[in-house]
This record gives sequence, structure tokens and C-alpha cells, in this order.
Amino acid sequence: MGSTVKIAISAAAVAILSLVTTAGPAVAACTDPPQPGVDWRQCSFDRYDLAKIDLTGARLDNASFNRATLAGTDFTRLEGGRVRFLGADLKDAKFDQARLRGADFTEAKLEGASFRGADLAEARLVSANLRGADLTDAKLRGTEFFRADLSGATWVDGKRVCAEGSVSFCR
Repeated sequence: MGSTVKIAISAAAVAILSLVTTAGPAVAACTDPPQPGVDWRQCSFDRYDLAKIDLTGARLDNASFNRATLAGTDFTRLEGGRVRFLGADLKDAKFDQARLRGADFTEAKLEGASFRGADLAEARLVSANLRGADLTDAKLRGTEFFRADLSGATWVDGKRVCAEGSVSFCR
């Protein structure tokens, strides 16, 4: 009887070990230092100061940067589906060629930010400050600009600059 129990326990241990070793890639390490290509998916950096750092090519899907200071940060080619930047300071941040489908920039400070060629489909920019931002070639299908200040922003065509007082849409 004792050897039957040992065999059953050994078989269970092998099964568990094989499940662990064949699992998918490791989940993002939220303690990894900020650097190009960092994988911070589903991490929370609310109220952090990450200004003027290089996060080009970073993976930030479902991450949270609410009320964070990210002024001057480079997010070029970011993978950031459903990332949250509510009330964040993103002045002069660079989001060129970034994938930001469903991102939430509600009340974010985006003065002078660059979104050249970025995918902002289904993103929320409600009450965001986009004064002087560059939206040249950005994909804006379903993007919500309700109460967003677009004064001086360069529109998608790269030619039109939104008039002073442009709120919710470019005039």
C-alpha cells in the first residue's frame, strides 16, 4: 500500500511540474526598471514620477498611470491597449507610432504631446488638455474628445491647426 501512495504522489508532482514549466511567458515584473521595451502589462504606477524617461517599445497593456508625472517621456512604438493615464501630466510626451486602442487620457495634461501615426481608436480624451499636440496621421476612429481642449493642435491631415477655443472638436 505504501508504494502505491508514493507512485500516486510522484505522478501528481510530475503533472504539476509539467504544467508549471509549459505555461506561457512570464507575467510582467512591475519592479523592472524603466527602460526601452520594458514589459509593465497590468502594472500600477499611479502617482509615480517617471518624467523624461525612455519607454520606447514598452508593453503597457492594461497598466495604470493615473495622476502620474510623465512629462517629456518617450512612449514611441508603445503597446498600450487600455492603458490608463487619468489626470496624468504628459506634457511634451512622445507617443509616435504607439498603439493606444481604448486608452483612457481623461483629464490628462497633454500640451505639446506628439501622437504622430499613433492608433488612438476608441481612446478617451475627455477633458484632456491637448493644446499644441501633434495628431498628424493618428487613427481616431471612435476616439472621444468631449470637452478636450484642442487649441493649437495639429490635426490628422498634418496641415490644419485647430483654432483657439477648439473644444471637443477641431475648428
